[in-house]
Amino acid sequence: MIKFGLIKERKTPPDRRVVFSPLKLAAARETFPEASFIVESSDIRIFPDEAYREQGFEVTDDMTSCDVLLGVKEVPLPYLIPNKKYFFFSHTIKKQPYNRDLLREILKNNIELYDHEVIINKRGARLIGFGRYAGLVGAYNGFRGIGLKKGIFDLPKAEILPDLNALLAELDKISVPPLKIVLSGSGKVAHGAREILDHLKIRKVEVDDFLQKDFDVPVYCHIDVMEYNKRRDGGEGTNREFYNHPEKYESDFLRFAHTADFFIAGHFYGQGAPVFFTAKDAKHPDFRIKYIADISCDINGPLASTIRPSTIAEPFYGYDAAEEREVDYREEKAILVMAVDNLPCELPKDASEGFGEMFLKHVLPAFFNGDKDGILERARMTRNGKLTPRFEYLTNYVKGEEIGI
Repeated sequence: MIKFGLIKERKTPPDRRVVFSPLKLAAARETFPEASFIVESSDIRIFPDEAYREQGFEVTDDMTSCDVLLGVKEVPLPYLIPNKKYFFFSHTIKKQPYNRDLLREILKNNIELYDHEVIINKRGARLIGFGRYAGLVGAYNGFRGIGLKKGIFDLPKAEILPDLNALLAELDKISVPPLKIVLSGSGKVAHGAREILDHLKIRKVEVDDFLQKDFDVPVYCHIDVMEYNKRRDGGEGTNREFYNHPEKYESDFLRFAHTADFFIAGHFYGQGAPVFFTAKDAKHPDFRIKYIADISCDINGPLASTIRPSTIAEPFYGYDAAEEREVDYREEKAILVMAVDNLPCELPKDASEGFGEMFLKHVLPAFFNGDKDGILERARMTRNGKLTPRFEYLTNYVKGEEIGI
């Protein structure tokens, strides 16, 4: 019998999400009778303690009897329980300096860490995550910002809405002006954003039409890496080559920046890839983009206008391209930037239910089938107080000999 525990989220600011909703946890118990589940009491979780009790689960403050502890965000150091298995987003795999001490403490306490971010299949594709909900909320927030900046509609904050259906119902009340919208990316984030565009019945157009024509209705163009990058030597590129040798490519995004009004950034940006636009590019008189929903939120990275993350409380700021500085987003010359880095927190109920469905499908079976597909093996970052072979590249990071990348 393996005993799993849903832990309380203790990171600040508070995160109301959870790995399993009460109903999904009940489904897990039914699917895996050889497992038992308990829930740590929480006053911030989107699902109250009583909802778990109603499904027959023990709710307690003592998680020391569990074998595997399931969380969402990083566990504060004082709350780590030695010699346990933990699942959460550790935010260490990119050598983030602010979590170096967390990884050190995990190793010191002989904890087996499994990071949600590296729960992948044999081809390296992520199996679980909150990407869809980041895309949904990010696109919604982008339209909300446009409405506020232009004074044409006033959408409520997503965080005060009960669920995705309520968010979509709010979108049904607005009329989108004839904007030209470009959406980047091909993963769950971009597809979540595209759900919003399609719900608004915004017409999708192909690249050539988007670049060459004007429209009297809102339209969007969905682009992937071969549309916004090109080979330096003028040859024909491929996605595979781009991912393996980004140094052979340069940005081809300015043709979209010169024709689009609203940019929804839903791409994954890898180290060494060309930037989308520089501060100099944004000064060009033909640079047309006035609204950016940067869901990817890479600071001082591929979008020169994303100079800091924004917050759920204050999701918008302005970027003055001429002076390369932050200004009030309502200023006429300002590019509106939405760069919230924890967007799924605004739809905690739907995000938790979706996450639990994926975890039940892809991760829990591995505990009872001998990990035949290698799911746990690939996601295990630490074991017996050491980094596992896949993550030995973090050795110098743990020692403090290497800065974050």
